[in-house]
Amino acid sequence: MATSKPGMVPPPPGEESQTVILPPGWQSYLSPQGRRYYVNTTTNETTWERPSSSPGIPASPGSHRSSLPPTVNGYHASGTPAHPPETAHMSVRKSTGDSQVRGPGRLHYRQINCVTFPHPDTMPEQQLLKPTEWSYCDYFWADKKDPQGNGTVAGFELLLQKQLKGKQMQKEMSEFIRERIKIEEDYAKNLAKLSQNSLASQEEGSLGEAWAQVKKSLADEAEVHLKFSAKLHSEVEKPLMNFRENFKKDMKKCDHHIADLRKQLASRYASVEKARKALTERQRDLEMKTQQLEIKLSNKTEEDIKKARRKSTQAGDDLMRCVDLYNQAQSKWFEEMVTTTLELERLEVERVEMIRQHLCQYTQLRHETDMFNQSTVEPVDQLLRKVDPAKDRELWVREHKTGSIRPVDMEI
Repeated sequence: MATSKPGMVPPPPGEESQTVILPPGWQSYLSPQGRRYYVNTTTNETTWERPSSSPGIPASPGSHRSSLPPTVNGYHASGTPAHPPETAHMSVRKSTGDSQVRGPGRLHYRQINCVTFPHPDTMPEQQLLKPTEWSYCDYFWADKKDPQGNGTVAGFELLLQKQLKGKQMQKEMSEFIRERIKIEEDYAKNLAKLSQNSLASQEEGSLGEAWAQVKKSLADEAEVHLKFSAKLHSEVEKPLMNFRENFKKDMKKCDHHIADLRKQLASRYASVEKARKALTERQRDLEMKTQQLEIKLSNKTEEDIKKARRKSTQAGDDLMRCVDLYNQAQSKWFEEMVTTTLELERLEVERVEMIRQHLCQYTQLRHETDMFNQSTVEPVDQLLRKVDPAKDRELWVREHKTGSIRPVDMEI
């Protein structure tokens, strides 16, 4: 849909002798009362008298000029928005998923998938909500093209997928520790069984005593490994499995909440477009009936104009109401996005810290169980000491960010 600027209209009776060619920058419109007036689109100056083609020479003496032309709910009766300059003669150009709103000689904002963003060519630089932190709430406002197809993935959906992936990784770590426990248990059982073996039990003397001590040490070692496996289960595997048992369910609730707000925003956007189209049609109808009145005066035509004017006024009111509801819906979505992304960020830090602590516990148990393996777990300790959720987030955000520009209110 496009709300286009009206063209020149035929002069009313009594003005046929005046040429309809206007000086550069001037446009002709009709007031709601059917009276013609002129607007300078450069200076926003208006006058009831036709401007002269010669600079400095008015069309007739005593012409009255004003900076406030007749309007209907913020719109000229002929179909263009009333001034101020920022919104004068605004037009909307809509393409697939991306529409842009123009002011005089510049772009004010653009709409992508029903979300309104400031245009990068004219917007003032926005400050990040959490500078220097690479926070989720600053970099995932726009949608990202889905690498699997032609659609798009919402920035929030990317964050949600990361959270669910983190939960899956945590589950797999728990399964890994379970396998480690099974190996320890099997090893302990085999050591205990071997310690009961009767081979070489007939050995006599001091050599026989030494041999018996060897077999006893196997039983002691088996006991150590059984205790190690039990601690791994209670202090590492079980906490990993139980941490946020309802995490996936909570994430789904969160996803549905944000998705519902986004659907509401899309619905409000559709209402704005419908209202904008209705206003254009009502204003076009008013223009046509006004022209008919200029050609032939009749009571019926005058009544039709009154009805058309009322409908145009109502359409303008409806558009402003729809835009207000849209901005309210976008504001609600914006607030919930900030709150929810910060919560996801907190949960991610908490998850990483929890896993780090339990892996540190794992290595501590290893140290206590077998000091000879210290050299093999030392590299793990070194890497665990270097775990930094903030740095991890920065690297991930740099690679996956979809946009740091936040939404702004739509202008009429």
